[in-house]
Amino acid sequence: MPEPSVLASLVSALREGSIEVVDLTAPLSAATPLIQLPSEFGQTAAFELQEISRYDGRGPAWYWNNFRTGEHTGTHFDAPNHWVTGKDLDDVASVPVRRLIAPAVVLDFTAEAERDPDFLVEVDHVKAWEAQNGPLPEGGWLLLRTGWDERSGSQEEFLNADDNGPHTPGLSPECARWLAEESPVLGLGVETVGTDAGRAHSFEPAFPCHSYLMGNDKYGLTQLQNLALLPPTGAVVIAGPLPIVTGSGSPARVLALVERR
Repeated sequence: MPEPSVLASLVSALREGSIEVVDLTAPLSAATPLIQLPSEFGQTAAFELQEISRYDGRGPAWYWNNFRTGEHTGTHFDAPNHWVTGKDLDDVASVPVRRLIAPAVVLDFTAEAERDPDFLVEVDHVKAWEAQNGPLPEGGWLLLRTGWDERSGSQEEFLNADDNGPHTPGLSPECARWLAEESPVLGLGVETVGTDAGRAHSFEPAFPCHSYLMGNDKYGLTQLQNLALLPPTGAVVIAGPLPIVTGSGSPARVLALVERR
């Protein structure tokens, strides 16, 4: 008999459970935490549903809604044109679909973020991880686990802001530049409200993850959940943003395939 195809083997493994599908997506609702910018800037809209009909006179056999929200609400995908450094690069509808399925590694800094919510990952942290686990994946994702998804039920706890601004973990400016310009990955995924650390407004450059990643045709995934269920290496991430023409990003369903032996 002929050897089974790769796709047939994948379907069989999914059915048998030797490959698990892990949902990395936060539920999207009116309670979803939102980024808050200084009042002089435009603000993103909270997610809301507007009922069109629900098995009633407006539509006796069907239920459906209109919805309104910002492109960068909840678990979402940042396209290169989201930032001024990438303004001439792809919008979210133009991202090559082959780049939406990619290997991923998980770097766990939960303990560090618990001790210091302003914790910053440095290049040396990543290189130390590589020394133990192997190189970052070519054309893959670096997913930063900090335990921040446990705060996602509360806007206040998730943003963790005071008079000096938000306090959430992330990358140092040097690490953001290195990840964008020297590492082989195609993007950064985080559990926080954005790819940058809470203090990144005061960095040089400001918001370096956005500035460097978008400017180098790389991507961001934010407000991920369940990274604790992924191994350090070996997972494959499927990121599904809406192809919004000229859009700078989109809420996304993000899944991970994990081989369970």
